[in-house]
Amino acid sequence: MNRATDDKLRVFSGTANPKLAREIADELGISLGKADVGRFKNGEVRVIINESVRGTDVFVVQPTCGAVNDSILELLIMIDALRRASAQRITAVIPHFAYARQDRKTRGREPISAKLIANLITTAGADRVVTMDLHAGQIQGFFDIPVDHLSAVPLLADYFKSLEIPDLVVVSPDIGGVARAREMANRLGVGLAIIDKRRPEPGVAELVHVIGDVAGKSVILIDDIIDTGGTIAQAAEVLKEHGARAVLACCTHPVLSPPAMELLAKAPLDELVVTNTIPLQERALGKIRVLSVAPLLAEAIIRVHRDLSVSALFQ
Repeated sequence: MNRATDDKLRVFSGTANPKLAREIADELGISLGKADVGRFKNGEVRVIINESVRGTDVFVVQPTCGAVNDSILELLIMIDALRRASAQRITAVIPHFAYARQDRKTRGREPISAKLIANLITTAGADRVVTMDLHAGQIQGFFDIPVDHLSAVPLLADYFKSLEIPDLVVVSPDIGGVARAREMANRLGVGLAIIDKRRPEPGVAELVHVIGDVAGKSVILIDDIIDTGGTIAQAAEVLKEHGARAVLACCTHPVLSPPAMELLAKAPLDELVVTNTIPLQERALGKIRVLSVAPLLAEAIIRVHRDLSVSALFQ
């Protein structure tokens, strides 16, 4: 990657994932922007930008994770502070976009929360958004500003390729993730299988079918998010029952809400590979390997800064 060579580029961080922001700044060869992000005694977010940003191209790194609502408010207030400080352009770098699963109405009188969050980010003053592996790609259309939607699949595929695992099959844990699993399978040059889960009637246990051959093979389960871990844990058990020799899993966003760690620890998983879009608060599970998305995000930032193609990263 060609590092930044001018003084118009700035990278700031909220408190959601400062380690990732520092890694990005290191990749770019610049120092992280000086800002105090804290709380007043009553819990209100307090932001002070401690350097001039007038006329600069600013990137705010803040995944919406952990205390999700606090991280969103931090992002909005930082954007507002930078806009009022006369930054020329403000890009919200949101490695993990919360509320993405609330992208449509499934019943009456229900909000479309992902659209609301997109509106808030735009209203706060962001000119552009860089994000990764949205739960639903159409969320890009919720924004009235440009969105660069990055994928961690090439990063994950390169890792598994380096392991040189024989007789490998990529598995989607549900029908909704088939496109993602197919991309992984194509990059690895291996076969694809799908787990089809059906609930015949309310309160009755799911009937699970595996579409594809996994007997005697090593399989990679891939998802965008692992939240409570139930889907991946159940899928791993089903694949073992169908004769899989080894089961590995991967995802971009390790939300890992309780009881995820307990479920995944008991599941027949040989390894769980995640990225650092969300910082892991707990490393009790020895099966976890974390890959850094900092080089990818840094490359996207420098391309946006220089008005180059971002989609070329994945060609």
